[in-house]
Amino acid sequence: MATRIATFTNGDLGFPVVDTGPLEGPPVLLLHGWPQDQQSWEQVAKLLNDSGYRTFAPNLRGASNSANPASRRAFDAGSLRSDVTAMVRQIGQPVHLVGHDWGAALAWNVATHHAEVLRSLTAVSVPHPAAFIRALLTSKQAFSSWYMYFFQLPWLPELALGSSWLMTRALMTTGQRRELAARDARRNSTWSLRRGGLNWYRGAVTELPDFGSPTPVPVLQVWSDGDTAVRRDGIDRTHAHAAGTYRLKVLEGVSHWVPEEAPDELASELIEHFAEADRLST
Repeated sequence: MATRIATFTNGDLGFPVVDTGPLEGPPVLLLHGWPQDQQSWEQVAKLLNDSGYRTFAPNLRGASNSANPASRRAFDAGSLRSDVTAMVRQIGQPVHLVGHDWGAALAWNVATHHAEVLRSLTAVSVPHPAAFIRALLTSKQAFSSWYMYFFQLPWLPELALGSSWLMTRALMTTGQRRELAARDARRNSTWSLRRGGLNWYRGAVTELPDFGSPTPVPVLQVWSDGDTAVRRDGIDRTHAHAAGTYRLKVLEGVSHWVPEEAPDELASELIEHFAEADRLST
């Protein structure tokens, strides 16, 4: 008989998780981005639960004190990928995997290396990592991603983001509502949590990239034209990393913060995508 899960584990790391919806419903694993945590999925999760899906929204590596290694090398792609595969093992069956921001990059990472643990993939806002890197080299994406270079510096980014006022204002310039920007600034009020989030950016450059193979699972890529962090170029290159069905949904007039700015539209797209993926698998 299915029971609720309060914490996912991977070795000595513990990932608090919000497990909601029908216990026997098809499982959906929701991966948040930076500087957010599991709270960013609350509205979408409720809509999915109402449609019969069981959702799991964990705090990822670096977002809680129980899973926050100090070393940037602990945030390499393989380590982050192992967190998700450990979560799926604990769920006990393949999942519909959904990620936003860094969670989307991680979702692509899992889908192109361990497609066997997935029913489908949905990446929100961020394209496949290889497509993103290509965009950095060939388009204006490098200018939009200036902060990624700043985050490579030791201790200075932690110090700068320690100002709740500064971090709130910075998030608001990307289109996030004031109350949500202030919330996310507060949750990063400790040095260790700021370091944990920044280590996603730092860990990404500690090894040569391994992009895996085009994933055979059905893919939904979601992007919003009001996104100031991720430009269209990388999104348009992403289809090459899907060996199965691929669909791009562009949300008009929506900022980068899709799960909280457009939860109804996103949930509707997810439900349609999940149903089609399950139909194709039968």
